[in-house]
Amino acid sequence: MSAAFLPSASAAPGGWTESGTSYTGSLTGGEGVASRADGSLLFRGLASVPLALRVKGWSHVGDPDIADGDVFDAYQGGDDATSKMYAVTTPDGKRYEYVHQLDPGEKLNNSFAAVSPDTQWMVSGEWGDQDRLQVFPAPLLNPATPPTGGALAQAGQISLDRTVNDIQACDFVSDTRLVCVSDDSAKDLLQVDLEHALDGRTVTGRVTTLLQLPRRSICSGTFESEGVDYDSNTGTLRAEVVQPGACIVSTTVYSYSPAG
Repeated sequence: MSAAFLPSASAAPGGWTESGTSYTGSLTGGEGVASRADGSLLFRGLASVPLALRVKGWSHVGDPDIADGDVFDAYQGGDDATSKMYAVTTPDGKRYEYVHQLDPGEKLNNSFAAVSPDTQWMVSGEWGDQDRLQVFPAPLLNPATPPTGGALAQAGQISLDRTVNDIQACDFVSDTRLVCVSDDSAKDLLQVDLEHALDGRTVTGRVTTLLQLPRRSICSGTFESEGVDYDSNTGTLRAEVVQPGACIVSTTVYSYSPAG
């Protein structure tokens, strides 16, 4: 359970103002966060992987998203994996699995799923230095995908105008803008502006740095930036940072409101 604390209300560059801080357990919330229509939050952590999926080799879950009440999860396997998987869980609890066989040169990492506002496209990403984000037809919601799970192929990509590093999560702020968290040395929060809304073909994305996520803890060591969520109902942006050292059991969730 996350515990809320008083907002710091400190100004942050990039058009956002820090407006609150809360905490969640890293095992169940340190990989990602998504907001539901009722304002409640869905968290994901290493302990969130269902046993049935873990048995199949899907040992890691990334930052989730919610669209039309459906929960989208990004799963990856071990170092020898040749595919990645996206699971969609409907409001009535049915789960459909969509498996993407890795294309030549594609990395196995599957850190997040971000569904476009029109619910037709899903953005994902790879680890390391990258000049793209991947685009897929949104499983279940896009009629080009099988209605009960199955194979999932890429549909174009977002071609970035500069290299990004270790993108952990992205979420849509509008149909032509995403906010992404980088686990680079600066813990950058990035903005990606698209030349037009996603349509399944390659589109250019202009990358700008909004701010650096805070690194606050009573423990010292290496912080890890993780999930991000934009709640369109409240205009609240949230980003996660896993605390270092002995404090790794706790993940800080920073909230931001639009400046001005």
